[in-house]
Amino acid sequence: MEISNYPSLYQINTRVRYRRFLSQVDQAVGIDSWPDNEWRGIAKQGFDWVWLLGIWQIGKAGARISRSREAWQEGFRASLVDLSESDICSSCFAVVRYQTAEELGGDEALARVHKQLNQCELRLMLDFVPNHTALDHPWVQKHPEFYIQGSAQDIEREPQNYIALETDRGRQVFAYGRDPYFDGWPDVLQLDYSQSAVQAAMIDELLAIAQRCDGVRCDMAMLVLPEVFERTWGKTIEPFWPKAITAVRERFPDFVLLAEVYWDLEWTLQQQGFAFTYDKRLYDRLRDRVGYPVREHLGASLDFQQKLARFLENHDEPRAAETFPHEIHKAAAIITFLSPGLHFFHDGQLAGKSVHIPIHLCRGPDEAVDKALSECYSGLLQTLQKPVFRHGKWALVKCCPIEEGNESWEHFIVYCWQDEGKVTWIAVNYAAHSGQCRVVWQEPPINENPQQDLMSSKSPALRVEINAEQMLLDFPAWSYRVFTLQNR
Repeated sequence: MEISNYPSLYQINTRVRYRRFLSQVDQAVGIDSWPDNEWRGIAKQGFDWVWLLGIWQIGKAGARISRSREAWQEGFRASLVDLSESDICSSCFAVVRYQTAEELGGDEALARVHKQLNQCELRLMLDFVPNHTALDHPWVQKHPEFYIQGSAQDIEREPQNYIALETDRGRQVFAYGRDPYFDGWPDVLQLDYSQSAVQAAMIDELLAIAQRCDGVRCDMAMLVLPEVFERTWGKTIEPFWPKAITAVRERFPDFVLLAEVYWDLEWTLQQQGFAFTYDKRLYDRLRDRVGYPVREHLGASLDFQQKLARFLENHDEPRAAETFPHEIHKAAAIITFLSPGLHFFHDGQLAGKSVHIPIHLCRGPDEAVDKALSECYSGLLQTLQKPVFRHGKWALVKCCPIEEGNESWEHFIVYCWQDEGKVTWIAVNYAAHSGQCRVVWQEPPINENPQQDLMSSKSPALRVEINAEQMLLDFPAWSYRVFTLQNR
């Protein structure tokens, strides 16, 4: 199986995809019954990874809360106008046990899917939720001490953060799982990482998952960092991730861990062993629609950037087609997915779907394909399969003003990939107005005309002029061009 320096990942909401499949076959079958062309089609598009979101067993408590929590219903109905109770199946992160849900076919079905994916040169990524468990996880009865405990006074003072549950040891108060900036999640309980037994148990869970896939996406991975945990819960803990990742790599040397992480803690988790970390900062700056902060972000060191997971949407974020108007969407996609790192795509994104599906739902709406966005993504995926984007050398290029007083150059993002003497250039004017900039050659090209135009905005006003000294760019708003030149 080829290993790319800059792989691409395709995220599937398994429960939504499974419900759609069942509507076509009218019988109860497992995920291993999905047609082989599902996986072959994903592989043909150039993906290296498939992330099956939400395959683990969830409990009745989570479903009950998801269906009764009035504050959540409005969002559910916004996604599904014909919403019914059967469409609400609980958060997929309220895990009862790390076993494939019976309705999806159980662990045997997962094993067959894993084999099918590997035969298609695809690797399988699954979920690991380190911070919390479902309310009805077996540990609540067998090991209530594994959780952050509270008191009657805590519930009275902060009912949004604590719950009383019956256990084998009587009625006890537990803290909801949460991060330090928001109220607790009412369908999960907070694990107490100050206890060595909890850390050991979670490492065992991670090792068990690692036997069934090639990598995991770790939900809210920064919450169990010592500094974050102490700030949230006032308890000192030993570092968890270095121990856990070392344990996994000792048994599965090629296993890959992707961290969901925010608050500028990406580098911290990379240093603790994560292969990739979310790049929410790039997404936020693209969403703000200002070019120069995007360029500043791309000026970080390559050893940091090549471990970032670049995305325009995922199950937590709004759909990109809803967030970005068409031309901005295309420009943002060029910047995001032709940058170094893990290229992270979400199911439905390639078709330009615009309705976000909450993680509590197991059905999504029927949406038509957005032809313009679909064609753009098709071209982008074809471009990404070129060896230069999988194994080449990347560099951000310095942009300069074309004339005194013209500050439009500040919104240009220009970078290049080099491989076997050819240089592939990516130039984007990420601004709501036309702009001009110039790039002074460090190594002049042999030919002053692009050898191959890979992707480009459909605008006759877009101009690239090349001579022996420099390259001059004159682009309309939100325009881009991807092309190759031959170095001397």
